[in-house]
Amino acid sequence: MRYFQVQPEVAGGFGPHTILDTSANRLAHHAVQTLHYVFDGWLGDEIIGSTPCLLVTQRLADSIKRHGLTGVNFDQVEISRSTLFDEMYPDRELPPFVWMKVDGTKWAADLFLAEAERLVVSERAWELMKAFATNAIVSDFTAC
Repeated sequence: MRYFQVQPEVAGGFGPHTILDTSANRLAHHAVQTLHYVFDGWLGDEIIGSTPCLLVTQRLADSIKRHGLTGVNFDQVEISRSTLFDEMYPDRELPPFVWMKVDGTKWAADLFLAEAERLVVSERAWELMKAFATNAIVSDFTAC
């Protein structure tokens, strides 16, 4: 099966209500206990990220569940808009987003995280997700 590395749009970053486990010597997805994401901009993709966290719209999450993709769970996220976002996009509404927690086994699940918290998806997953992530940078993933 082919796999692809997906680098989603970065539309913002951690907000002040994010809770991190700072006992680890590097920031990993499991170190984030509560996620607050602040949008500074948004090109419209339904998958966005801020290392080491990924967010998807509720619409994409529902599609992922409906298609039975493996290696992923979803959780709540607090969303805010920065002053910059409000200045640039005063009339833009954000759709509901959820926190996409990728926990798949490498080479066995449809979604997993590779080194440096990079998102890797199976060909089957990418076929579903590519319509939701037109601004993502995608490349073949063949690294061990």
